[in-house]
Amino acid sequence: MVVAGGVEVCDDSNYDRKRELKAFDDSKAGVKGLVDAGVTKVPRMFIRPPDNLRDASDTKKIQFSIPVIDLEGIENNPVRRKEIIDEVRHASETWGFFQVVNHGIPSSILEEMKDGVQRFFEQDIEVKKEFYARDRVRRYRYTSNFDLYTSPFANWRDTCFCVMAPDPPKPEELPAVLRDIQLEYRKQVIRLGSSLFKLLSEALGLKPSHLEEMGCAEGLSALCHYYPPCPEPELTLGTSKHSDNDFLTVLLQDQIGGLQVLHQDQWVDVPPVPGALVVNIGDLLQS
Repeated sequence: MVVAGGVEVCDDSNYDRKRELKAFDDSKAGVKGLVDAGVTKVPRMFIRPPDNLRDASDTKKIQFSIPVIDLEGIENNPVRRKEIIDEVRHASETWGFFQVVNHGIPSSILEEMKDGVQRFFEQDIEVKKEFYARDRVRRYRYTSNFDLYTSPFANWRDTCFCVMAPDPPKPEELPAVLRDIQLEYRKQVIRLGSSLFKLLSEALGLKPSHLEEMGCAEGLSALCHYYPPCPEPELTLGTSKHSDNDFLTVLLQDQIGGLQVLHQDQWVDVPPVPGALVVNIGDLLQS
């Protein structure tokens, strides 16, 4: 059987992976296009290898909880600021991840950003196709699986990407359905990022401005993932295991959850906390 841009969902001896990948890519419809076409089986290009499936089935787990740090009082309470710095130091050393609440970004902006991303991916495919690209020429680009042709299996997700600093896009370069909120979210995240770099600098025993003076806060990229419903979720993943080659990642996740981090050789769930943001100490900062 063939669906959505020629993507095969049957298992037969004539399977041609390169042809399947190209058909999927050429459709510019993404995973959302497969779902809209009514696919009932996960195409082979998305299926994880058997060993990968077995690795995910281990149920003998120790219960861990990722740290949640309350930033209330960070600016006007010196005692509380010192406590927060100690919490950031401990979480960074032991986890490399933590969640922050009372971070100063209104919940209304977080919700509108998530809604804007959803509006983009759920708009008419012909409008969305205008932003589909695999090169870096387009300032705002939408695609599905940046490593589609090199990864052993594709992830069940679509993605949009934009470099927001130091050279932000012009408003007209952003999709109309999320233009205003993306620009506002940029301002809010830059402010929060500055606060986090100050905390991390002090946690390292350095002056507050140290990491920013190194240039750690100069760049900002917005990476927005969309995970359509999957007919066979046990066969694939929304995001494969990976590390982020950045200084710092601030992650806004929805209330459905699904994010996991590797801690003491065990995958630990990061339960959504209303209004919270997940902070990931990236590879460059850890080095």
